[in-house]
Amino acid sequence: MDNIFSPPPPRVIGDEFFETLCETDGLRIERIVGVEPINQPGEWFDQEDDEWVVLLSGEAELEIKDEKILVMKAGDSIFLPAHKIHRVNRTSASPQCIWLAVFGKMK
Repeated sequence: MDNIFSPPPPRVIGDEFFETLCETDGLRIERIVGVEPINQPGEWFDQEDDEWVVLLSGEAELEIKDEKILVMKAGDSIFLPAHKIHRVNRTSASPQCIWLAVFGKMK
């Protein structure tokens, strides 16, 4: 049994931590722990898969390119279709940001 709120291993402190919880053909579920601000200036995610993500703890600022900036709090979720260009501008350190993300073809 695992606990989704457990801290990441010490070796990843100062970086983002990705942990695959479940993976099958066409579906991947990850726990993501944002330890520091995620993206550097000019760095964006452009993913092949759709993504549904919920912020379980902490606060974060998510930017959708050429659209909007969202301030997310624990419990907030968003669906990002494949190739919806986005970035995480900041994450809180206390409480630590913990995300649950589901990737796949969801349309």
